[in-house]
Amino acid sequence: MTATRTVRIGSSHGLHARPAKLFAQAAKDSGVAVTIAKDSGKPVNAASILGVIALAVEYGDYVTLAAEGDGAEGVLDTLTELLTTDHDQEAAG
Repeated sequence: MTATRTVRIGSSHGLHARPAKLFAQAAKDSGVAVTIAKDSGKPVNAASILGVIALAVEYGDYVTLAAEGDGAEGVLDTLTELLTTDHDQEAAG
């Protein structure tokens, strides 16, 4: 069973280096196969920081996450929270 979720990006500078690294690391650590796609584009491996950065996701863009396997919904919950948080604001604070 595949779980999917569409999420609006909350980081004010989009998924650049720091937020992309946090996201990709969380996807990798989840142990579940996760993909991320921008708009209707081709999905990429969410655990690949280069793949995530290459999507050129900006603040307010929508991405679609898909995860497959045991605990997929929980993994998407965690990743959704990472994507909707403004990590750039946290770094400035």
